[in-house]
Amino acid sequence: MKCPNCQTENDNFAATCSACGAPLEQDNRAVSPDTVKAVTTAGLVLGKKARELRLITPVDPDALISARAYNGTIAVVLLWGLLVNYLLCEFVGISIFTVKPLVLLIGYLVLALCGTIMAARSHNPLVSFLGYNLVVIPFGLIITLMVETYGGIGAKVVSDAFLYTLLISIGMMACVMIAPEFFSRLGGALCGVLIGLVVCELLLLIFGVKQQVTDWLVAGLFCLYIGYDIHRAQQFAKTLDNAVDSALDIYMDIANLFIRILSILGKRRD
Repeated sequence: MKCPNCQTENDNFAATCSACGAPLEQDNRAVSPDTVKAVTTAGLVLGKKARELRLITPVDPDALISARAYNGTIAVVLLWGLLVNYLLCEFVGISIFTVKPLVLLIGYLVLALCGTIMAARSHNPLVSFLGYNLVVIPFGLIITLMVETYGGIGAKVVSDAFLYTLLISIGMMACVMIAPEFFSRLGGALCGVLIGLVVCELLLLIFGVKQQVTDWLVAGLFCLYIGYDIHRAQQFAKTLDNAVDSALDIYMDIANLFIRILSILGKRRD
């Protein structure tokens, strides 16, 4: 079956094009190239639905890049976000305690939401990268607050948390290469478990119950999310914009995992 978007030959039973990700199930009506290449921007779609939309949205063949360039872009953008977080920890440091917690929380929510919306709606990699930074910077300030709470960037508990996060991320990457079919089936289950754990943590917080069980569960959940999002990144059409969006997904997984591991190690030290 020939793809109507990029003219690549695909298996007759394929649902999407292996080259550009365009849907192959076409009805009998004629479809013009301009219609096929059009990108839907109406409405606001985030989270799992946004990922599903990126899987089926046709793209201009001229926007496609090689697999090496695609994965290289994901790596560079991801490392940029982690570097920004490190610099915030290094240069903001203890000054983060001068910011009122409510102001920090509201600023994080507003900027992160704006950044996520920008990345989800835009098909321009530069705009998506701006949205990525609007998420990375406020999240980095939250990480800075956590790091300083447990002794600063030079503290052993912080360096251990970073090392464990790095090793787990590398391990999940290897797992994706070994068993990609396993991670392809995790999406809905992970989302449901995450919602359940968030509700559970809120209830425990309201009733003043202190425990570490949910930290371990959430850490394990984000380990799986890292593998899932790495796998899912390879299913998208290989464009610069999708590379930036995929880097944002993986960054959020790694950052959340680091926070949970730091919390576990910090509580154990106390």
